[in-house]
Amino acid sequence: MSYDKVKQAKHLSIGLKQTLKAIEQEQVQEIFIAKDADKRLTVKLVQYSKEKKLKVTYVDSMKQLGKASGIDVGAATVAVLKG
Repeated sequence: MSYDKVKQAKHLSIGLKQTLKAIEQEQVQEIFIAKDADKRLTVKLVQYSKEKKLKVTYVDSMKQLGKASGIDVGAATVAVLKG
C-alpha cells in the first residue's frame, strides 16, 4: 500500500504549500495526493509535478494520509523528500 512509503520516509513535506515549496527547491522524490482533497487546490500541484516529471500517487483519503504522515489532522498532499 502506498501509505507505507509515507510512513517509512525519513523526510516529508506535509500540506499543499509545503509540497509546492519542496518541488520548487527540487527536493521531492514522490508526491502523494488524497483523492478527497479539493481538486481546485491540487490541480496546480498535479500540473507542476508533471512538468517536473515527478511521480504522483493518489491515496484514498486525507485522514489516512495525515495519519501516515504522523499528524492528527488530514493532509491533502504529502511529498516524500530526497535523502
